[in-house]
Amino acid sequence: MRDVSIIGIGQIPVREHWSHSLQVLGAEAVVLALQDAGVERPGALYVGNMLSGQISAQENLGALIADHAGLRGIEALKIEAACASGAAALRVGYGAVAGGLHDVVVACGVEKMTDAMVDETTAALMSAGDAIYEGEHGLSFVALNALLMQRYMHEYGYTREAFAGFSVNAHRNAVHNPNAMFRRAITAETFGRAKMVSAPVSLLDSSAIADGAAAVVLAPTDLARRNGLRAVRITGSAVATDSVALHDRQDPLVLSAAIESAQRAYAQAGRGPNDIDFFELHDAFTIMAALSLEACGFAEKGQGARLAMEDAIAPTGRIPISTMGGLKARGHPVGATGLYQVVEAALQLRGEAGDAQIAGCRVGMTQSIGGSGANVITHILERVDG
Repeated sequence: MRDVSIIGIGQIPVREHWSHSLQVLGAEAVVLALQDAGVERPGALYVGNMLSGQISAQENLGALIADHAGLRGIEALKIEAACASGAAALRVGYGAVAGGLHDVVVACGVEKMTDAMVDETTAALMSAGDAIYEGEHGLSFVALNALLMQRYMHEYGYTREAFAGFSVNAHRNAVHNPNAMFRRAITAETFGRAKMVSAPVSLLDSSAIADGAAAVVLAPTDLARRNGLRAVRITGSAVATDSVALHDRQDPLVLSAAIESAQRAYAQAGRGPNDIDFFELHDAFTIMAALSLEACGFAEKGQGARLAMEDAIAPTGRIPISTMGGLKARGHPVGATGLYQVVEAALQLRGEAGDAQIAGCRVGMTQSIGGSGANVITHILERVDG
């Protein structure tokens, strides 16, 4: 197995891109990443996407985006793992380079969510759940996360105000991210007044649907060093799964796949929670942020929310999270999200995060969650010194 590094990154602003098609969004991110790496033609392109067939009536995205990026003829495949599709594309690209199938590949995540009515998009998103035992009964992911949040509050004695710090932190950090959808700080008081969506989940507990695309270029680390390229090593890459249906789990407040995925990535990287300088977690809902912190070893069971209450997740805190806005404030174009996380982590480790920079960071972790915890992909990234 070869050592693999990120040598180029590209992203477009997360927005409602009414004038951009799915293939244009993806191709723009791919071209930006290739330009950043100084590479003209990679050996392969892996495209993470969840909803193109349902919302855009478009599949075969690998060939489509390769064509629009001027890469017709290369190996190009679509990769799907629900909301973790972008991270899954990175995982496949990592394997291709580590295993010697290609020297240079691109992993891209792209999603176009705003071309459909909200009800249609909500139903399409629920295809990441159990269609028979959850979807047919009218459940949505907002409802599932509301059940989780209600149970968490009941078990550990929190009120919903305990979760305010997750949203406050995300929006505060997004102010410094020019690609974020919501670049406005909020207060705990604003959080408390937010409109309920599915009690106790409010608008400010929830990430927004959006359009976007992000991409990275991968190559062997020794190739990057020989050519003097800016590189960020992938020292851990791991995937784990759990039941798709929430009710099939032994304890719904334990993200077993996140635990397993993180532990495998830690073991591969030779790292542990105390070595991580920042964590780009999957804060699609505030309850998921709390559960992810617990699953990855940053808090004991039932104590994840307390990290937000104590502001330990701030840029100067014990474990900074959502350092450029996270899913909550950057926006959550689902198939692209995992690669936005990785691009943002690479910016941090390259020292190019501007006013969002975490001082002195050398090791970062990203974790992307498909469904309500059914498919979890964790990457550990480390700065490479020249």
